[in-house]
Amino acid sequence: MDKIKILCITGWCRNGSTIIGNVLNEVPGFFHVGELHFLWKNGTGRGVNNLCGCGTALTECPVWSPILPLGKPDGVSLSDFAATVIRRQRACVRTRHTWRVLGRGLDGEDIRAHADLMTRTYHAAAERTGARVIVDTTKIPGEAALLPYLEGVTPYFVHLVRDPRAVAHSWRQPKQYVYAMSSWMSTLYWHGFNLASHAITRRFPRQSLFLRHEDFTADPEATIDTLLRLCGADPAANPIRDRTVELHTNHTVTGNPDRFRTGTTVIRDRDDAWKGTLSLPAKLAAVTLSTPLLHRYGYRYGGTLAGGPRQKESHGSRT
Repeated sequence: MDKIKILCITGWCRNGSTIIGNVLNEVPGFFHVGELHFLWKNGTGRGVNNLCGCGTALTECPVWSPILPLGKPDGVSLSDFAATVIRRQRACVRTRHTWRVLGRGLDGEDIRAHADLMTRTYHAAAERTGARVIVDTTKIPGEAALLPYLEGVTPYFVHLVRDPRAVAHSWRQPKQYVYAMSSWMSTLYWHGFNLASHAITRRFPRQSLFLRHEDFTADPEATIDTLLRLCGADPAANPIRDRTVELHTNHTVTGNPDRFRTGTTVIRDRDDAWKGTLSLPAKLAAVTLSTPLLHRYGYRYGGTLAGGPRQKESHGSRT
């Protein structure tokens, strides 16, 4: 197999990975797959959203419809095959499995089968789109930890973090096919997903990057430059100019509903709406449950950025 690069974004949901992935999708040779982990679940009606970013059902999309049945045994329905894939995912590559995957690799029949399927899926996506770099914003650290074991793949990891209060603010109301979540529940997930993501970037520091969502919004053009350099691409291909990017139709499996937006898009320069709308109990829950990571990642209790890690300084270092 020809080598392909996978730029894997990890961290907890609502961290801004969808817009970053869609911006990178505009770079020649890059293809944003969205949250690939959910291809089989959503493609067979088990998930909350069965649409590709192009607006068609995954089973009818010209990119994903021929990829969905890859590895399916003869005589087995796509629905039954998807059920097997989902069972393997739950058994082997959930967030709680991150440390086991990092330590034991392909130790077991199920995880070897899942690694083989993911290898075939990534390469098929690259072949169908002509991509040299696949951007996967699944954000499930167990899946990310599996990447170094895939044949013909060179992984790069971005640990993307957003202020847990801003994340809680984003979760407070349902959004199309995305349900709502309380501040305390969101922050518990935030804490666990970020700990697991840290374990991955600590294991592979030379091909990893720590990034705060707030640093992206402060200077999106410089951030995309850094991400392109991380995976050996020319920053001259950066599609952002003066905070503005022209987005075209994408083929994301799932993600934030904003993935369907196309056209001229201006990236806002602030991410502090939570200060005026998030209730005091919700703020207290987010701060309490995110400690001590809140301070480690450079967030102040009052809501401003402190020193802490910055994306320009973290290339090749630990998060």
